[in-house]
Amino acid sequence: MSEKAPVSLVPPFTRETAIAKVRKAEDGWNSRDPERVSLAYTPESEWRNRSEFVHGRAEIVAFLTRKWQRELEYRLIKELWAFDGNRIGVRFAYEWHDDSGNWFRSYGNENWLFDAEGIMERRYACINDLPIRPEDRLFFWPQGRRPDDHPSLSDLGL
Repeated sequence: MSEKAPVSLVPPFTRETAIAKVRKAEDGWNSRDPERVSLAYTPESEWRNRSEFVHGRAEIVAFLTRKWQRELEYRLIKELWAFDGNRIGVRFAYEWHDDSGNWFRSYGNENWLFDAEGIMERRYACINDLPIRPEDRLFFWPQGRRPDDHPSLSDLGL
């Protein structure tokens, strides 16, 4: 039995490589390691996240450090929405609670632009937060990577 060759995650993306790129991004964000996540972005990367504008890896690290100090027990699912050439569109949802124990599900969309090496140059995110009751949570895996057998956003009806 031969081993499958690793998939190259550089543009132009195919459906297979776009799905793999989305999952790799989800895994990185679920690590909640700002330094690790920042390496997926070019040194000059530009973000718009809600109403905040972030430029470069140092600002990405600072942004994510603040984010995960505020958004506790963060668990994220991303799903491919569309792709073309060096662009990927993603929809996502994540659950988290604040320091008072109030739970939220945050929904959003991201538009990504990649350089020739597959490093993200631009990330534009639109996000809305919905307060939820603890009993309405859907994301229960241990902190870290979402298990492969966990339902997707579409499977969960999100």
